[in-house]
Amino acid sequence: MDRAQVWLQQAVDTALGWLSSPAALSQFGLLILAYFAARLAAHRISEVLKRALTPKPEATHIFARLRRFALLFLPIILPLLAYALTAVGEGLTRATFGTGEVIAFGKRVFLFLAALELVRKVMPHGFLKLMGRYVLLPVMALHALGLLDEVTAALNEAQVNLGNIQFTALALIRGLIAGSLLFWLGTWSNRQSVGYIKAQPDLRPATRELAIKAAEIAIYGVAFLVLMSIMGIDLTAVAVVGGALGVGIGLGLQQIAANFVSGIILLLEGQTTVGDYVELDGGQQGTIVKMTARACILETFDGKWIMVPNEDFITTRVVNYSDQGSANRYDALFSVSYDTDINLVPDIIERAVSKLPFVLQQPDGPDCELRGFGESSVDFGVEYWVPGIDDGKNSYSSPVLFAIWNALKEAGIEMPYPHRVVELRNAPGS
Repeated sequence: MDRAQVWLQQAVDTALGWLSSPAALSQFGLLILAYFAARLAAHRISEVLKRALTPKPEATHIFARLRRFALLFLPIILPLLAYALTAVGEGLTRATFGTGEVIAFGKRVFLFLAALELVRKVMPHGFLKLMGRYVLLPVMALHALGLLDEVTAALNEAQVNLGNIQFTALALIRGLIAGSLLFWLGTWSNRQSVGYIKAQPDLRPATRELAIKAAEIAIYGVAFLVLMSIMGIDLTAVAVVGGALGVGIGLGLQQIAANFVSGIILLLEGQTTVGDYVELDGGQQGTIVKMTARACILETFDGKWIMVPNEDFITTRVVNYSDQGSANRYDALFSVSYDTDINLVPDIIERAVSKLPFVLQQPDGPDCELRGFGESSVDFGVEYWVPGIDDGKNSYSSPVLFAIWNALKEAGIEMPYPHRVVELRNAPGS
């Protein structure tokens, strides 16, 4: 409060001195002249720029987007022109009168007004507008009042202790602001890179996922290193931490490191990718819906998600039923009565199954085989190829069994059920 009272008294004394000084009054006149000249020039320049930069409404290419972006900055032309003209006037005033405090103050005010227009009309809603409102505008206001250097010096003298680490309040504030901007920029850059990579049709899904992860690590890694440099933290300390982390990985985080390396191998090889239906030796099976640095997420046909460590895909046997849409062969078992002429059965069943729209003729059509002679029936099986997995939304086995049943019924062939002969001994009347 004492410091604020001193600044207020200094401001009052300065204002009274300006009002009683002919040189100060002439500088006020130059400020007014610079403002109206800038207003007239800004109006004409804005009209010219609007005609030159406004693209056609249907244009969507990169240059059209850049031109629309440039048009957003038209509101700050007026204060920037006023700032430039005032800077010229300051040079003339200092050369003529040997002083220029009033016009220098006006120049700083015009710069503050440019920042105000930038925050109000140019910056989009969200993080940038928030930073402009609570960081840029207060800094520019202090600069306009000529207090920025004093406030900066005071913050630089204040010490903040975090355990054994000491920071100045200025360094801490600078780190918070720079860190927020860097990681916002990293998030924005990551979104742009993800959109660009996903839009590349020539990349395999596995390569696309690897490129996305690599870009994300690179972007945030660079942001972290730049932040450390801004805060004045010696990067040798980061190297020491990295060495300790390496020892920790070697001793206690072996599984995490193994899963991470396995995930990179899976993405590079591309043998399994998102959308494949797989079955592991451990019994886990499902469709891969997501591949992360640590695990693959499988979705079962009943909607459950199973997290399988990447290492299991490298060290165990994995059956990939999808293989990017290749066909799969299945078989359906059925039985007929011993009274049937079994020589007729294969042709009946093969013709019935071939009529189903999802049954493929390549690499081979339906094949009905005699499997054996049971206690009460003759056992058959029909093999068929389909373009997918035989369950869930691509269920094939049920229509095939219906087709077999209907074909046998139409041909008058009986599908038997077990018969038992019961002998009663010592029964009354025997």
